[in-house]
Amino acid sequence: MPKLPTVHDVARVAGVSRQTVSNVLNSPDIVRPDTRERVQRAIETLGYRPHASARRLRTQKSSTIGIRLDPMVDGISGSILDRFLHALTEQADAVGLRILLFTATSPEDEIRQFGRLVDGSDVDAFVLTSTFYGDPRTEWLIDHGQTFVTFGRPWGIDDMNDLRHSWVDVDGRAGVRAATESMLARGFTRVGFLGWPSGSGTGDERAGGWQDAMTAAGLDHDLDRLRENAVDTVAAAREASSRLAGRVGDLEAVVAASDSLALGAVVQTQGGLPVVGFDNTPVSTAMGFSSVDQRLDDVAHAVLELLTDSGADTSRHRLVTPELVVRSSHPPVVPDAS
Repeated sequence: MPKLPTVHDVARVAGVSRQTVSNVLNSPDIVRPDTRERVQRAIETLGYRPHASARRLRTQKSSTIGIRLDPMVDGISGSILDRFLHALTEQADAVGLRILLFTATSPEDEIRQFGRLVDGSDVDAFVLTSTFYGDPRTEWLIDHGQTFVTFGRPWGIDDMNDLRHSWVDVDGRAGVRAATESMLARGFTRVGFLGWPSGSGTGDERAGGWQDAMTAAGLDHDLDRLRENAVDTVAAAREASSRLAGRVGDLEAVVAASDSLALGAVVQTQGGLPVVGFDNTPVSTAMGFSSVDQRLDDVAHAVLELLTDSGADTSRHRLVTPELVVRSSHPPVVPDAS
């Protein structure tokens, strides 16, 4: 069976972008007459027929927001995006919007999914999660004139103030700074930090909060010795905690970049040190250690404000201040889980 022509084929033959073809099909008045005629000729030559959903939705909004369903990488911190999805879905429903979930194996695969959903007019906008340095997804969406908001600020690219790139992020630096200050307020001076390897925008920001608090307290003379990095698993955190405790024999407390790392520290130290995590997962509640809550309901609300232009704030960016949830001063002693 011969392959049916696509919007990509029409754009190639007409020598225009895919967005221009979409404009000719859906909003022809905004396209220059000569360009419109060239696209129409390509459509006729190829025998292109829009998808049924595109024909159905050409004159109306789908009221649908597309968002990738990330794979569950870790059972602790990996639940954060699930909680965000629940908050976003509930709040979207309250204003008459729907969430369409899709899967992708990589950023490049996610971009291919964008193209499929745009061609089918299945969604009006996208929400992106897990932003990273050199993220190609935002560039594709901007180039193709798509409405989107990212949960996570742009890292390493010059569009922090680009009105075409709307983003919502949690101020991880402020959250970890508050967590560290809570330890310093209790009289601890040797407060270690368990973070992620350098190069993660989110992780670097959280490490910066610990450094800010230690520097403000005049305790920045020994920061390298007080810091250990690990990938975001409990096993890796246990090893990093062991290295940290071995190097700093008089370690008094630990601040961690996630609850996964915090749990590793709790297990490794047998509950002998106060620990503060980040994400306020059910694990932190069960184990009784303090943690920083990202206020995901507020994040979802801000995302929908930007997508619908319903907020009083006319800026295209929101930075949500997280909240430190303080629990028992000393977590319970836990048995060795080796």
